[in-house]
Amino acid sequence: MTDEELAEHFAVSVPTIRLDRGVLKIPELRKRVKDLAETNVKKVKSIIAVDIPGELIALDLNQSGTLSFDTNSKMAFTHSNVVKGQYVYSMAESLAIAVIDAEVALVGVANIKYVHPVMSGDRLVAQAQVKRIKGNSYIVWVLVYANKKEVFRGKFILVSIETKE
Repeated sequence: MTDEELAEHFAVSVPTIRLDRGVLKIPELRKRVKDLAETNVKKVKSIIAVDIPGELIALDLNQSGTLSFDTNSKMAFTHSNVVKGQYVYSMAESLAIAVIDAEVALVGVANIKYVHPVMSGDRLVAQAQVKRIKGNSYIVWVLVYANKKEVFRGKFILVSIETKE
């Protein structure tokens, strides 16, 4: 949670939250997220860290994962400021692949829906859940939110393949 969200939740001022966080030696949000992202990226097997857009906030292989991603004007259509769907899809697909405990995982089928437009500057948070594992096939649901509002949902059927070295 951000300092602002904590202040609202506890009905205190933001400076009070920051002072308490300092006394308790809890780093600021960006530092906490960065540390979590670095720890979680080390767990990923099926995709290289540089191929994951955004920051991997949480990861429990074959269970779930959370990814945050900041959009910008370069990702948007010039005339509308709406982020192109390829960026939202890429985020969801990368997270679906990252949660699989396999050396290589590929999307076989994706059933997706764009629920609301994403505007340039929105921070996206994607949450993945592995719903079923059968042999080398995985069903992963990914929901993407902007400002706590669902903007995208996807059901991915992934297949893990063995690599020969």
